[in-house]
Amino acid sequence: MEGDKGAVCVTGGTGFVASWLIKSLLQEGYAVRTTVRADSENKRDLSFLTSLPGAAEKLKIMSADLSDPESYNAAIEGCKGACLKSKTVKRVVYTSSASTVMFNGQDVEVVDESFWTDVDIIRENLSPFMRSYMISKTLTETAALEFGTQHGLDVVTVIPSLVVGPFICPKFPGSVRLSLALVLGNQSEYSLLLNASMVHVDDLARAHIFLLEYPEAKGRYNCSSDTISLEKLSEFLGGKYPEFPIPSPESLGEIKGMKWPGVSSKKLLDTGFEFNCGVEEMFDGAIQCCKERGYL
Repeated sequence: MEGDKGAVCVTGGTGFVASWLIKSLLQEGYAVRTTVRADSENKRDLSFLTSLPGAAEKLKIMSADLSDPESYNAAIEGCKGACLKSKTVKRVVYTSSASTVMFNGQDVEVVDESFWTDVDIIRENLSPFMRSYMISKTLTETAALEFGTQHGLDVVTVIPSLVVGPFICPKFPGSVRLSLALVLGNQSEYSLLLNASMVHVDDLARAHIFLLEYPEAKGRYNCSSDTISLEKLSEFLGGKYPEFPIPSPESLGEIKGMKWPGVSSKKLLDTGFEFNCGVEEMFDGAIQCCKERGYL
């Protein structure tokens, strides 16, 4: 562990990305305060956080409620980085989603940070579940950036594609489950992987920390290391993991659905950030973790 780098607040610490980010921040020498929903009966097991290396000395877990913004004050006071307003906060790094750049009515192969999802297109073309998530992420990122501009707060947004890899949180992350659709045999989700952009959870956590520390960071940053077609993903998984009944590339040729554009991370890479993991590391980590948890 490196030296003391000050305190950072991570909200929603029990989630897939947030818990891995806490792990990474502790490894980098940060003191971390994380917020979780109140548990009046103390039934929630948070040992996956409290047992992390360095947690005993540098992790504080505090209750907060989104319906009560003032409940976050204790967690963020004295922090150099956080996701809410505080006199001491130097920068806010907000985790967005690639769904905020995907749906814009333009027929393009690749999207960058200049693209914004058109919520009217989402309302007209997607199922209620998918559109509610994507509209909320788009409107929330817009509001976060506008709030920063209006209040002189340094807000940077990280826009990850499909997040894949191992996990320390108790629940099976939805993005990992989706990425393993061919392994799990979830045929209804095959069409969502026709042209999938992906990023390893560790690279995503590293990007958050990098952008927290990078002095010139400004605005939006896509975070995606690889884009792979459904057929290529089938070929890779079938060759690497013969113990699973992966459908052949030929059998997937007739799958219909929306072919998502690729996600360009050029702006992030131009800062000097480098991805450490590719598709092989993503799935090695995800599959091994799922085996250990009994999901496979």
